[in-house]
Amino acid sequence: MCSSRRSQWLTALAVCAALAALAPAAFGESSFQTQSQAPSQNPLPVPTEPAAPIAAQTQPPSLVSQTPPTPEELGDSLMGHQRYQAAIAAYQQAPRTAILWNKMGIAYQLMFNPNQAERCYQASLKLDRKNPRVMNNLATIYDSEKELGNAERMYRKAIKIDSHSAVIFKNLGTNLLAQRKYTKGWEAYQAALSIDPNVFKNATGPRIQNPSTIGERGAMNYYMARGCVRAGMNDCAIDYLRMALNEGFTNPHKIEADTEFAGLRSLPAFQQLLAEQKQQ
Repeated sequence: MCSSRRSQWLTALAVCAALAALAPAAFGESSFQTQSQAPSQNPLPVPTEPAAPIAAQTQPPSLVSQTPPTPEELGDSLMGHQRYQAAIAAYQQAPRTAILWNKMGIAYQLMFNPNQAERCYQASLKLDRKNPRVMNNLATIYDSEKELGNAERMYRKAIKIDSHSAVIFKNLGTNLLAQRKYTKGWEAYQAALSIDPNVFKNATGPRIQNPSTIGERGAMNYYMARGCVRAGMNDCAIDYLRMALNEGFTNPHKIEADTEFAGLRSLPAFQQLLAEQKQQ
């Protein structure tokens, strides 16, 4: 819910669960993305449970053995149950592919261990230098460590390879707003929305760390409100506007003059918000 997002914005999260591609989204709602063979696969770690044994037609079920999961499959399952340390231990028993290094990086990031996460993402890129999902994940590490310039360059490098990722564009927008590049940040958000109108709704996934200053948070909340309006999330837009007002980034008159919020003007909650602010 939007009320819970407020506390997430005000808490310094290194990472959430996309992404995510999700991902996921925090100073924004940006996410890591898991690496997979198929680009369209859900970017979050998907637990892979061992398949139930199928009884052979010529043998009683009791004589059919179940194939045990591989270490990587076991790690995926443990990730799905948020047992990240155990998942890492399982992954360490598997062949070190680019995909596996990326999964280990996500596990470390979800354990708030950015140094190990960065090491894993770099190892993944050494094996697969043109994987935009891993680049996105590495960029979220740079963001969390306030290396905003390095993060921006990595996001842009990922977009050159995959110009159809709404999540990466959204992450780039969040990064640019943190650098007070407001026009470019909003342009990146618009690009994300043009690819996936629901990108602000699909807020699962690890999240970038919250902006450090009140001014940055105010800007972030204001442009998140714009993005939410375009995604049809009016209640969330109003909540973000309230935070932007409380942080002094904008005022009721500027909000009323912003055509992006024209669709909110008839809503009682929006009218009440502006009335309350004008009385202060």
